[in-house]
Amino acid sequence: MLLYLLITCFSFFFFSKSLSLPQWASKTKTLLSFYFSKNLFTNSLHLTTPDLASPVLGQMSILDLPDLPLDCILELLPPSELCTMARVCSSLRERCVSDHLWEKHLKTKWGKILGPSAHKEWQCYLSSPYHLDSPHHQTSHLGLAKIISLMGSLSSIFRDDDHRRRYPSAIPLDSTMSFYLSLETGRFWFPAQVYNRENGHVGFMLSCYDAELSYDSDTNTFQARYPPHGKRAIAVEKDVTWERIRAAPVDASPHNLYVSDSLNELKPGDHIEIQWRRNKEFPYGWWYSVVGHMESCDGNLNHCQCHNSEMMVLEFNQYTVGSRWRKTMINRRDHREKGNEEDGFYGGIRKINCKEDIEMWKRLWPSSILE
Repeated sequence: MLLYLLITCFSFFFFSKSLSLPQWASKTKTLLSFYFSKNLFTNSLHLTTPDLASPVLGQMSILDLPDLPLDCILELLPPSELCTMARVCSSLRERCVSDHLWEKHLKTKWGKILGPSAHKEWQCYLSSPYHLDSPHHQTSHLGLAKIISLMGSLSSIFRDDDHRRRYPSAIPLDSTMSFYLSLETGRFWFPAQVYNRENGHVGFMLSCYDAELSYDSDTNTFQARYPPHGKRAIAVEKDVTWERIRAAPVDASPHNLYVSDSLNELKPGDHIEIQWRRNKEFPYGWWYSVVGHMESCDGNLNHCQCHNSEMMVLEFNQYTVGSRWRKTMINRRDHREKGNEEDGFYGGIRKINCKEDIEMWKRLWPSSILE
């Protein structure tokens, strides 16, 4: 019996080496090998061990696996292959569209640029007539086929009408999978912020403005729609790269003054962002600045008392010395919107505590000093 079992194991080993396995299967070879070898030894105690190189192997299904190994396999699949697995049968479809599988993919790819406002917008999108009437959420499987073809993966699988008739299901409207695919295909425009808007236009260097974004999977970039400035039309920018996008740091409208909560603790050398808008018809953008010293201070930290002063100097060092944009002063005790129609209006201030955010601003620093 032991000799027969060894021969069977070696037969299975050489047979599996000769198979051309899909990409996902190679990732789970160890797990599957452990499972089958364990069952071989178990079955040998009760049943005659089948020849795994025989046609019986073709009758085995991934659904024969226990729940834990099967879930481990599905967790290793990328989104496109999860979609493919969802078409195999109703049982796999139920597993492959589950939120716990897609939440990991959503967080990995989109987590850094999706803030609370994006999730709120998604909930509004779910209940909108456009969303409910869209082909993406019709109950035929053709909707899923259309999505996956837009993802550029495995679209040929869906050409067979028999498959659509055999598996007529839909993606749950409020599922994480639906959210992910709506982002991936660019169907859902989500709110976020863009650094150095309009391809780094000189008037927006070291700023970050609110926009609606749509992803283009072909170029791995985004299209941005900026809110209209006054009577101007909506500005549109294409080919916005990932590193220029962030989730909004505060959940506030770009038309509302941000209520600052850290003014009293700010001191020279601190990095901050301050709201600024050209006039009161425009939305605010966030501009990078550093807290500076008062003119009466020599900058010696051992004697500096600037942090005790009622007034505070903000420096925009991307502008040349003497420029009207180089410095401004605000009252930290009674700070409100400050400015005029000529120089614009300064709004709320937020201190930057994250080193990664500070490094991001430094990477965006213009190559030459601005006038």
